[in-house]
Amino acid sequence: MKKTTLLLLSIAFLLFACKSHQKKILIYANSDIQVDESQKNITVQEGNTQVEKELDFSGSDAVTLNITGPQGHYTLVANEDGYWLANLKADTVLGSMQHIGTTAQIRITQEQLKKQLDSLNLLVKGANISAEAKNYFVPPGKIVKLSSNTNVKVFGPFTSIPHDFDPSSVSEVYKFYNLSEEEKIIRKMTDMGTYKGE
Repeated sequence: MKKTTLLLLSIAFLLFACKSHQKKILIYANSDIQVDESQKNITVQEGNTQVEKELDFSGSDAVTLNITGPQGHYTLVANEDGYWLANLKADTVLGSMQHIGTTAQIRITQEQLKKQLDSLNLLVKGANISAEAKNYFVPPGKIVKLSSNTNVKVFGPFTSIPHDFDPSSVSEVYKFYNLSEEEKIIRKMTDMGTYKGE
């Protein structure tokens, strides 16, 4: 009996010690993303479309991506387990974690609109950004860690979150925009704030 208990404890310890390390890296680019067999050598060309590719890595070692693109040759490093976003686009991308609930807000007050506009204006300037607040400003050629979890869903630029999306299927949901796309949203919201009706 003691031997069996000791054997089970040893197996449990080994399983815990060998816990799989996991990294996922979501790549944004303006053209087709060419990835070699190791998934660590990546080539992108100039382009004007939104292209995404998610790469999976296991193991505790840092992942170094070797990038060849319009900006030249450089490396990006994901040194911790979790979910990462690498921006290989020509435009900055920015976004945040979304708190998706079952109730939708139909009307917004002028005060709420002003608060949202102030927040967005700071975001497009790269101000008030923090991992604790789960908001991100990612210039071209940079990588950021979004979450320690890998079971997340990210909706990229020019992609809306579907109304029938079930957020319970993932641990976190993020929405990202191109900087130019976000600036258009700010202009539209500003127009909404100045329109007083007839």
